[in-house]
Amino acid sequence: MDLAALSRAVVAVACLPHPPLIVPAIAAGASTETDDLRAACMSALHRVLGARPTSLVVIGAAGQPVGWRGFAPGLPGLPETTSSLPFAVASWLLDAAACPESALPRLQLAVEIDGTPSDAGEFIPDGPIGLLIMGDGSARRSLKGPGYLDERAEPFDAAVTAALAKADAAALRDLDVDLATQLLATGVGPWRALGRIASVSTTTQNDWDCALHYAAAPYGVQYTVVSWVRG
Repeated sequence: MDLAALSRAVVAVACLPHPPLIVPAIAAGASTETDDLRAACMSALHRVLGARPTSLVVIGAAGQPVGWRGFAPGLPGLPETTSSLPFAVASWLLDAAACPESALPRLQLAVEIDGTPSDAGEFIPDGPIGLLIMGDGSARRSLKGPGYLDERAEPFDAAVTAALAKADAAALRDLDVDLATQLLATGVGPWRALGRIASVSTTTQNDWDCALHYAAAPYGVQYTVVSWVRG
């Protein structure tokens, strides 16, 4: 894959988490607890779509397909999906954005934990691109987190958030895969891929107009929402 060509075509980036609870039908009675997160994702998405890309590339960790009803058995009204979780959530968010731009052509690009594409096929951009980078931070931020508490989780998440919030390509490209794995941070592969893409761009760190929309760890999992738009 020609990362340089992809990088030159990117006009905006949204880094988004992919918890199933972002879907109100799955969150059910707890949906209000994720209102701020959903609103932040919508803000980041609208910034990307407002940059007028002609297509979207969604980058997420490689994984097995999931079904929404597996998270909420018996609930009506849940759309069927055969995508892995990062791409299923990205599709739901784009549908929820409910604007003409959210129906842009899109490519799903699965990456391994080190940020390399699972499919090494060639992709030639045709026009300006919006990138959606799907990934959660550590899942070990509290005693109630999926992975229990790990004192290394908070500084790891803070470093990732800082790198995303200022478009620090080198820091993202060089994220510690082993540490991220131990902390159950599913975003490490997509973030490293973003770092690689941004590293070969002629756009420097200071050329991106960055916005941090959300950074918190409800349920013991770090969710960070950031957008970059070319200045």
